[in-house]
Amino acid sequence: MELYKSLEQVAKDLGAFYFGVADLSLTKRGVITPHEQRLVSEYPFAISIGVPLATQVVERIGDQSDLFALRNYWFHVYQVINHLIDNITSRLSFILMSEGYPALPVPASQTLDNENLYGFFSHKLAASLSGLGWVGKSCLLITPDRGPRVRWGTILTNAPLETGKPMVVKCGECVKCVEACPAEAFTGRDFVSSEPRETRMIAKRCYDFLSQRRKDIGAFVCGNCVYICPWGVPKSNRG
Repeated sequence: MELYKSLEQVAKDLGAFYFGVADLSLTKRGVITPHEQRLVSEYPFAISIGVPLATQVVERIGDQSDLFALRNYWFHVYQVINHLIDNITSRLSFILMSEGYPALPVPASQTLDNENLYGFFSHKLAASLSGLGWVGKSCLLITPDRGPRVRWGTILTNAPLETGKPMVVKCGECVKCVEACPAEAFTGRDFVSSEPRETRMIAKRCYDFLSQRRKDIGAFVCGNCVYICPWGVPKSNRG
């Protein structure tokens, strides 16, 4: 418990707003890749940290014709927040290693499988199993207070830290993210832990749309599903 509190305090001092630990034995084979299965067999726990996106940066991409807003969003998310997350997970990893535990920080944003469009390990899976939110129909991690307007980082370890309890999915009948997706990438199906991502999202449609957007405006960006989610709408904007 002392190590947990120490890690949490350091994470928050460095800029994280969310901190939790996942018991990876709760993973289902259907939802993780073979590569992730091998990692889970070696690292039974995952530390999840989250950094919220700036509200006004997200609010401005509601107008998808505003190229300055889109480029600013891309820079904020991928050049600022992701770098902050990588710094935090690296620092926490050093602490774990100094305590004698192996620690593997997962890059904040990196695609390692260009065919199937998977990263090293799912940040959203770690965050959901930590009890920090649930996976929505957009395949984003939805928090109760900021919706999907949070970026996540993960550290895999075998340190026996206190783990969180996964939340139930609270999207209900809402399909705003599904309807707002210009790539029509989401199927509208709720997250089920035993089902693969493909039942909820056709990732290549999203990738192809973003690739064309990069050719058009010089930024691999959309963010509609982040902007539109009712769970993330600022309280001052709610009816």
